[in-house]
Amino acid sequence: MAPSLEQRDQSERRIRAAIDRLLAGQIPPGGACDVKTLAHEAGISRASLYRTWGHLKDEFEKRRSAAWASGQQPDPREPRIARLRDLNQRLTGKLAHTHTELTQLRERHRLLLSVLAAKDDEVQRLRRELSTVASVPEQGQGDDAKGVVPLR
Repeated sequence: MAPSLEQRDQSERRIRAAIDRLLAGQIPPGGACDVKTLAHEAGISRASLYRTWGHLKDEFEKRRSAAWASGQQPDPREPRIARLRDLNQRLTGKLAHTHTELTQLRERHRLLLSVLAAKDDEVQRLRRELSTVASVPEQGQGDDAKGVVPLR
């Protein structure tokens, strides 16, 4: 059964009132400034909004676009979303930079450990040479070797 003229008029008033509320920034919890919330706020189905009240849906979208173009933000979540996207982008870049820096530091750490191990090997070799030289009895050196104390 088709709705009566009075029912159509009431539905149109509810839709227009919902449009005005949404564009004024009175967004219900869990909603947004969109067609889905408009239909919910007006108490009609989305399908009905598209089929029967398409001209009002179009009017809502035009007014919403005009509000955004003029710098008005009917949906307070939009600036927050934009700010969070910007923050996410900056943090992602910072994380990538930190990862690169960490990789470079790890490589430098490996290189320095390698150099340190080589120096330790050289010190050990020199100690062994010194101990073998010190343990060999020195003959024929005369008075020159009297003040020399062998290292341990």
